[in-house]
Amino acid sequence: MYLSHIASPADIKHLDRDALPDLCREIRQALLESSASVGGHIAPNLGVIELTVALHRVFDSPHDKIVFDVSHQIYAHKALTGRAQSFIDPAHYHDASGFANPLESEHDLFAMGHTSTSIGLGVGLAHARDLMGASYDVVSVIGDGSLSGGLAFEGLDNAAELDGGLIIVINDNDQSIAENHGGLYRNLAELRATQGRAANNFFCALGLDYRYLEAGNDVLALVDALTELRGCEHPVVLHVHTVKGMGFAPAEADPEAWHHVGPFDIETGAKSAAHRPAHVDYAELTATHLIPRMERDRSIVAVNAATPYIMGFTPERRAAAGPQFVDVGIAEEHAVTYATALAAAGAKPVLGLYGTFLQRAYDELWHDLCLNAAPATILVYGSSVYGNTDQTHLGFFDIAMLGDMPGLRYLAPTGAEEYLAMLDWSLGQREMPVAIRVPVAAAEAAGMPEGADLSAPCTVMRDYASASYQVVREGSDVVIMALGDFFGKGMLLADELERRAGIRATLVNPRFINELDRDLLDELACTHRLIVTLEDGVLEGGWGEKVARYLGPCDVRVRCHGVHAGFPDRYDPEALLARNGMTIEAMAADTLELLG
Repeated sequence: MYLSHIASPADIKHLDRDALPDLCREIRQALLESSASVGGHIAPNLGVIELTVALHRVFDSPHDKIVFDVSHQIYAHKALTGRAQSFIDPAHYHDASGFANPLESEHDLFAMGHTSTSIGLGVGLAHARDLMGASYDVVSVIGDGSLSGGLAFEGLDNAAELDGGLIIVINDNDQSIAENHGGLYRNLAELRATQGRAANNFFCALGLDYRYLEAGNDVLALVDALTELRGCEHPVVLHVHTVKGMGFAPAEADPEAWHHVGPFDIETGAKSAAHRPAHVDYAELTATHLIPRMERDRSIVAVNAATPYIMGFTPERRAAAGPQFVDVGIAEEHAVTYATALAAAGAKPVLGLYGTFLQRAYDELWHDLCLNAAPATILVYGSSVYGNTDQTHLGFFDIAMLGDMPGLRYLAPTGAEEYLAMLDWSLGQREMPVAIRVPVAAAEAAGMPEGADLSAPCTVMRDYASASYQVVREGSDVVIMALGDFFGKGMLLADELERRAGIRATLVNPRFINELDRDLLDELACTHRLIVTLEDGVLEGGWGEKVARYLGPCDVRVRCHGVHAGFPDRYDPEALLARNGMTIEAMAADTLELLG
């Protein structure tokens, strides 16, 4: 067994050349066994095992700089750089994060989890090397799906002007998370079909040297190709053709479904039922609600940036929707600007994006969507402390990011019924852009009593002339204003105050993130001693601070609850909330102390 004896990339160089295929087989089995136990990015990692072994065989990391784009294909790299125990010892399966992390290893140059960055990073590293008279190779590894991001093109464009060496490895498996979209991919297909000899060559047109390798999962062929490029003194693209999910039949057959999964059975490919959604599946809810409306109204267009599954649009549903479903590829900036123009031309775009990726389009949200008051609908998924917990994918900054976006109405439903009512209202209006913070099932279930009557907002949704909060429970002394999917926690806090001290708190469902119900706030400030806000996001720049700022001149105390801004990594959500004083017990004690 080779893998258990590899403590650093130097050990790979000491192996016989003929041992490299066996090493790749060991890594593939280790990744499958560890991922079957704890889940992970299966298909992307299986496709680059041979490439990763070859990179570490030829180059001298960390002296030579290897940058993996997105880094969701970095498992083999981690196994070869002193972290093999994370993949071969069940007791250590959770030791390594799923993405590049410089705090783990000097071989991980940057913390990263978003796409299209590796070429720009490589250009910067190469230029700094040349300025300081250093000598090392810089290798940027990027998948074909990531090339659709504008940042990748900007990096390629800049790379062509480098006076020094940069090796750009294009890992082309003809697949993004779902299928690729865009004219660039026709050229990549042409290059694959002609073994890189097509006269029409995107990379050469930019002024870059170009090489092609069809055998992208042949470790020995990769070693030879990379060895030839080592020490190259000008920018060069090595285009390699790989198979996503290589070596695991279910992932090869359906790479979209196996891009990222929970635990599964290696023998059958069956995924663990324990990791399927236990509560409302908002992806499925979105699709089943939108599709009938789309059939009746051809102006409704579902738009996505390479993650169609978050909206529930399976390959079959995408095919049935035809031109009413548009996947722009990994290009969030373009997605927002594209949706802006659709809305301006009379269509009704519904753009679904993860909150952690929506932040990449901040300028387009401000300058294109809001400045032009385009009536598009944006569905913001995964924005919660209960969302993705990797520091590269944190989604709970959205309230601070979008909360002061001029002209945008940002809505926070408490659950499924309210979510659909808000979506219907947004599709029926033509005055403004609307974003809806799609509840996260785990957060929604955090204390929401069964049978809670939240139907009243559905009628109010017909009139959005101004922000209107919903008073769910009348009380005295204390107001609890719990935003969105933390409304369940607000109900639990109200119950706890009544149990401990006999205080019946007024409970409010605010619904509006970036607009205040000033009339109600004025009234509550006059009739209560303390206003408590709860939000599923960062305190700094958040919704609670907006309420506190408005009530500053009033004779009422305001206590804001949220999490402090930072980059926690692979945290336990309940532990994070506890550290921020957001357990029901801690918030109740804090409230009673403030009341004196």
